[in-house]
Amino acid sequence: MTNIRAWILAARPKTLSASLVPIIATVGLVRGLGYSIEWWIVVFALLSSFCIQIGTNLVNDAMDFKKGADTETRIGPKRVTQQGIFTFKQVMLVASLFFLLSAFFGIPLVIKGGMPILAIGVVSILMGYAYTSGPMPLAYHGLGDLFVILFFGLIAVGGLFYLLTDVYNTAALIVGLQIGFLSTVLIAINNLRDINTDKLVNKKTLAVRLGLSGGRLWIGFLIFAPFLGGYYWLSIQRYWVYIVPLLAFPLGIFIAKRIFRTEPSSEYNKYLAMSSGYSLIFSILLAIGFQI
Repeated sequence: MTNIRAWILAARPKTLSASLVPIIATVGLVRGLGYSIEWWIVVFALLSSFCIQIGTNLVNDAMDFKKGADTETRIGPKRVTQQGIFTFKQVMLVASLFFLLSAFFGIPLVIKGGMPILAIGVVSILMGYAYTSGPMPLAYHGLGDLFVILFFGLIAVGGLFYLLTDVYNTAALIVGLQIGFLSTVLIAINNLRDINTDKLVNKKTLAVRLGLSGGRLWIGFLIFAPFLGGYYWLSIQRYWVYIVPLLAFPLGIFIAKRIFRTEPSSEYNKYLAMSSGYSLIFSILLAIGFQI
């Protein structure tokens, strides 16, 4: 494996849809409410978000190996630190570089949006480190799911919506929740797949805390909760915003069925890929619904 390919593997490109999905949904919402789009804001927000997520993924790669969560028995995709392709220090250094890049791309956004955007950027980077590092790593205390709902849902949508419109409203809150739940499906499936190995190293993910049955129910809730949020759009007579995303419903049912019928194993890697596609499809359909 070449170094470039290994770094691409470490960045976990298949998970980066979690950064793209809130951008798509927010742009759709903003256009649907009649605002114009300043595309440079969208581009810089996307680049900054990608860099934060890659940095977080790299810290996770290094810290899970250091803490013993990633071993040769791992059933998920291979990690570069665990395989010895790169050292712990190398991976942490590159993670820091991506966080610095995120800050660089965020500078124009801070100039545009002021202190609220600065606060979001600083906290997002700090939480990227804190996800698996620091004195109280979020992922090791069952807080990873909440982290994703907040930062890949409410904050990602709310921050971009504010940058594009100079306001924040209930519509942005609802979309933030819908996208936050969708993005959390990935981490919930990932954690349920690793439930047995995580128990051995005292990594108390939400899946470990809830157990197998509870973890499955949580995933089922996350898959279908965005459609519950759709009732808000019905209440304000934005019917297509509710109807169009329903086209993604069959895929959600399929993923949920497979999770409930399959024991945690490497088979879950396929469902991770499907859930990534599911969130992307839903966000596109949601954006389309706002345009009708």
